[in-house]
Order: sequence, then structure tokens, then C-alpha cells
Amino acid sequence: MKIGFVGLGIMGESMSENIVKKHDDEVYVFDFVKEKVELLESKGAIGCSSSLKLAEKSDVIISMVPKSEHSMAVYKEVLPALDDTKLCIDMSTIDPSVSVEISEMVKKTGAEFVDAPVVKSKPAAIAGKLGIYVGGDEKACEKAMPILSYMGENIIRMGGNGKGLVMKICHNALVSQIQNGVNETLTLARAYGIDIESYTTAISYGGGQNFYLDSKNVPIKNEDYTTAFSIENMYKDVNICMNMAKESGLKLQGENAAKQVYDKAMELGFGKEDFCANYKGCQGNAKISGGNMLKHLNEKNSVTIYSVTDPCFETYGRVNFKYQLQRTYLIYGTKYCNS
Repeated sequence: MKIGFVGLGIMGESMSENIVKKHDDEVYVFDFVKEKVELLESKGAIGCSSSLKLAEKSDVIISMVPKSEHSMAVYKEVLPALDDTKLCIDMSTIDPSVSVEISEMVKKTGAEFVDAPVVKSKPAAIAGKLGIYVGGDEKACEKAMPILSYMGENIIRMGGNGKGLVMKICHNALVSQIQNGVNETLTLARAYGIDIESYTTAISYGGGQNFYLDSKNVPIKNEDYTTAFSIENMYKDVNICMNMAKESGLKLQGENAAKQVYDKAMELGFGKEDFCANYKGCQGNAKISGGNMLKHLNEKNSVTIYSVTDPCFETYGRVNFKYQLQRTYLIYGTKYCNS
């Protein structure tokens, strides 16, 4: 069985490399960036000049591309090469409704199609330990499972076409809200002199422990935003979630708050950085020093406030999120007090 892999980005590169290492037949690869193809060729893959050429040579066509329009473009291109001997696996995170449309288009050729988006990020892709949510006909999913096991260790079928993606968007929406909670409460803790190490340890003792904090507290502390999963990718997923909520007639207030975070992050130019870079300004609409903060509060209130420990602070300040008296930070929200 010959396998083709389209899309050699941050995740696709390592996923396809695992297939090359573990599969006992030819593996074809394609990406518009020539250097990415050459890298996989050095690992033992066979480079192709287009998605169509790859599909003509492959029994299984796997795609891992950024957006809905990219997946649609791939499958429109490969359509002439598809027949009842082919299996298509789209591992991209795209709009579920678009994936269903692609599946219907592909299945008209006689080929099988499953959506199989992944969870976790680059380290898990390298280790072949991704989580994978699968959507498609039971027979097609069973056929895909051995191939998916080259790349992941926790694989679950969620239902028919598009259901793997529904679960992926639910997962990432939850992560975005967990992240929001971590960012806000960590900011609050640091405003009161609690360092990030102590905060992380203390959270681990209770029900608030979570993978985001466990895996990102050191990068946040070191201000290391090297990309494993980008802000712009999470921004895409958050917006897909909001579109799904609209389609379903649901109001997701928590995710709407996360969307505002990601809107601001994109506005601030953080899109290419790791999604934990949201900490440095995901809701930050301004910078204000401790001295200026107190001056602002005292202009708005009749009682003089000298510090955050002043009894008047709680009554008159009504700070929404975070102020730091010793250093200047990005703060959350646009309102500093209620007068």
C-alpha cells in the first residue's frame, strides 16, 4: 500500500516522517515549499511535483493543510485520480461543514474519505503520540486505523463524516477557555507577588491542574514563544467554533470571550508565535505603570488610594483584572475602575 502525504508544515513534517519510518512501502510527499519536500526526501520519502501527481501514485492520500479552502483545493485537484481503490484521509482542522462537502465530492468517485484531525502539538507529532479524532463510514475508518497509528496512540471514531472535526473544534474551544482562565488568574497571582513556579505548584494540588499550564508555565516564565501551535491556528479554530455556534443557534459566552482574546492577539501581531504568547497581551488593551494606575484611580475617586492593600482600594478601585505596582505589564481589559 503506497501512501501519499500533502502538507509538510509544523505538524505534517513530523507526521509524514513517522509514516516513512514505520511503513514498509513507498511514501510520497508534496508541499509548495520545495525545501520541505527535500527534507522529507532526505528521510526516505519520494517527492512529487503536485498533489495530483502524488494521488496518481498513492493508494492512500493524506492531507494536512491549514484552512478549509486549502483542503477543498487539494481534493478538487486530486479528484481525477480518485476511484474505488483509493482512501482519502484529511487530517487538517477545518470547518466540519466544508469537510462534509469534500467527503461527498470524493465519495462520488468511489473513493473513501475520513476526517482525522489531531490534538496535541509538535512534540507529540515527533513522538508519534498524537490524539486523533476520526469521522467517516465505519469501514473506511477501520481501513484508516493502521495508518493513523503510525502518527498517534489515542485514536477514536466520533461518528460519520465531519464528526471528528466537530470534536476537534470542541476540544480546542475548551483549551482556549482553559488558557484564558490560566492567563487571567496567573496575572492576578503575580500582581499580588506570587511567582509563576509557586502558582503552578499550588494549582497542581487542586482541581485546577491542567495540561496547558503544566506544559506552558516554563515558556511563559522565560518569555519563549517558539511556535509549537500558533496563535493564528487557534484563532482559526476559535472562529470555526463561533460559526458552528451560530449555525446551531447557541450562545457560547465563554468562547466569545476567548475570541476577543484572539482578536486582540492577532491585532497585536502575535499570529505566528506560539499560542501561549497570548499571556503577554491576549486581552491587553493598554500598558500602565503602578504609579499611573494609582494616579488614574485617585482621579476617579474621592478617597485617596495608596496601594492595592489600602482598604479603600476594594471599595473604590474595583479593578477588573491586574495591576502591578513594581513593574509595567500589559493588563487585561479597558476599564481600570468604576467611578
